[in-house]
Amino acid sequence: MNYEYHDPVLLKESVDALVTNPDGTYVDVTFGGGGHSKYILSKLSPNGKLIAFDRDQDAQERIPNDSRITFVQHNFQYAKQFLEYSDNIPVEGILGDLGISSHQIDVDGRGFAHRLDGPLDMRMDVSAKLSAETVVNDYNEAQLLNIFNNYGEIKNAYKLTKTILDQRKGRRIQTIELFKEAISGCTPKDTPAKYLSQVFQAIRIEVNGELRALEQLLIDSESLIKEGGKLVIISYHSLEDRLVKNYLNSGNLEGKKHTDMYGWSSQPFEGKPNKAIIPTDEEISKNKRARSAKMRIGIRQAWK
Repeated sequence: MNYEYHDPVLLKESVDALVTNPDGTYVDVTFGGGGHSKYILSKLSPNGKLIAFDRDQDAQERIPNDSRITFVQHNFQYAKQFLEYSDNIPVEGILGDLGISSHQIDVDGRGFAHRLDGPLDMRMDVSAKLSAETVVNDYNEAQLLNIFNNYGEIKNAYKLTKTILDQRKGRRIQTIELFKEAISGCTPKDTPAKYLSQVFQAIRIEVNGELRALEQLLIDSESLIKEGGKLVIISYHSLEDRLVKNYLNSGNLEGKKHTDMYGWSSQPFEGKPNKAIIPTDEEISKNKRARSAKMRIGIRQAWK
């Protein structure tokens, strides 16, 4: 298979686990370049159906000419509303390949990559109002500290926040190069790329509401997937993976099992296998994006 947009991570492992009924309805909540969707379609019968979500306008250019796919240009946190409206509940399975694609990182002008100059943007949906420029220039101290501590797990978050507040006085930081220059005093000399990746990740998560969207999808998945169906999520950093792991292990985002007066716990999914699946060394050597990937699979238990 040839995927010009980017190489789908854990392609065979994820789709082979997801599709168990060729006649079923499946959801790809992160269409991206269409790699996973195309492979899902290859495993479906003429009666099968795929509903794909993506808020990035660029994704529309890669929609396959196939009557079995319905493309929804929207944030996947609203998947439940669309599936209810279109009378497609329950579905056989849901796949999510989180984060950003190689295409978004490599394209000039999107602002996702610290190695390229361009506007401080980072919006997956270019029609959205909130951008990285707004976050950097308009957020107050408490807001910036929260982002860098919780979304980037940055050790010198306080120093970074103070530096941004000082550097933006009298000017607006509008480009990647200006931003990197502004925070250069906080950037470690020995590991600048790793540090900048954490900073950019934190801002990007805030701009796109990524964790909120994932939380909503996980909560909604209980009512969306039929008994025996699959929830397959590929994540790329600990914040995402922790949420998925907690939900599959306990049925809630905090990871704490709750029991009723009889000692029974309500856990809609069984994690199977109970450990994350990671790419092989061979896949990582061919696709560097795969190196941090973790995939977790949940099987929908009997309806409560």
